[in-house]
Amino acid sequence: MFIPPMLLQYAKNNEPFDDSSTFAELKWDGIRLIVSNLDELNLYTKNTNATSKYPELQNPPIPKGTVLDGEIVVLDEQGRADFEATNAGFRSSKLRKPVVFMAFDILYHRGVDVTGLPLEHRKQLLEDTLIETEHYRIVRPIEGSAESFFNIVCQHGLEGIVIKKKNSKYETDLRSMKSVRSWSWQKVINYQRTEVFITGYSKKEHSWLLGYPDGDRIRPIGAMELGITPSARQSMWPVFQAYKTGESKDHVYVQPVVRCKVKYRDWYKSGAMRLPVFEEFIV
Repeated sequence: MFIPPMLLQYAKNNEPFDDSSTFAELKWDGIRLIVSNLDELNLYTKNTNATSKYPELQNPPIPKGTVLDGEIVVLDEQGRADFEATNAGFRSSKLRKPVVFMAFDILYHRGVDVTGLPLEHRKQLLEDTLIETEHYRIVRPIEGSAESFFNIVCQHGLEGIVIKKKNSKYETDLRSMKSVRSWSWQKVINYQRTEVFITGYSKKEHSWLLGYPDGDRIRPIGAMELGITPSARQSMWPVFQAYKTGESKDHVYVQPVVRCKVKYRDWYKSGAMRLPVFEEFIV
């Protein structure tokens, strides 16, 4: 049985906060997965049935009648999530490394829908139901300050944290089979920031090409789509027209005369920037 996963909102200004009605837990950098072990076992991402893709998850340490929500990750030697390896394995079986399912919620217990119970209660049911193994683990709330926890997460280069209301229900829409994005769960992302050059734009998508200073050259680091406002696009259009240097089937290239500040998750091994977000021009 597929259940559309409950989605998060960004915390205001992407800043952590302390609130006695909430707790915080680590945000694992992987692929969302619903483990459904009702009449038969099915592993669902947001868009596909991935049961056959992950044989190491096909003997879950949970009884029949259980549905779990969590994240699949590939762990590096330091025990940190390697998103690039996780994503590569999802796209190609030849590149796949064994994954670990990080369970943070339980939706069905002994065949009964428990999404209407408070999260604190569901967390205890999860502890009672899931026996941790090499490939199945539990994501537990931390004790103490979410603000202090986020600082530690940043120091270790991890993705971020999630702040959840202790009494929150699991919000989903089974009628339309669509996910619900709720303020009961808020994410705070450990963004990095830097300055880059705008080196062109896509003909088909509303994205800009970026370059990063590397010695005496500007190294291509991919494209940016997020955060670009209509006014920013209007400001760049005369530049694109005046400083055009060439084009391909998909892109138009310009001289790197404009710099901007971006926030981003991290770097791919290929040298591309992961999920850059435009913040402002640098004058």
